[in-house]
Amino acid sequence: MEFQKIEREDLPKPPLEQPVEKEAKLEDFTQTVEASETLGATVNTDRNLDAILGISVDIQVVLGSASMLVSNLLKLGRGAVIPLDHRVGEPVEVVVNGRVVARGEVIVVEDDSSRFGVSLTEIVGAGTSPSPEAFN
Repeated sequence: MEFQKIEREDLPKPPLEQPVEKEAKLEDFTQTVEASETLGATVNTDRNLDAILGISVDIQVVLGSASMLVSNLLKLGRGAVIPLDHRVGEPVEVVVNGRVVARGEVIVVEDDSSRFGVSLTEIVGAGTSPSPEAFN
């Protein structure tokens, strides 16, 4: 059996598709929002809001922090206690995406006494960063 050598240039080329030309209009890229005093936003806005409300975020509760030398860190073993800068009864910070959103008290969850929870005592305004000692 004999094979013929075919060069890449000899291969048939697929037909090129012609691009479809369409004039872009501003309406293609924006949504109009019609609001009324009784109905609020339109269905499109409701869908957008539903998409945003369905996003999962990670929540961290900062109990406190500590600072120590690496030499002391390497000496730690099972049963060692690391004292934190927060005292018992002081509010803890609730952090979402690096921003403090609330403060609260650590509690034991009523339905499951093996789990901790946070009872919110303060909702913090937008743009508050965690206290510097929280991540030292």
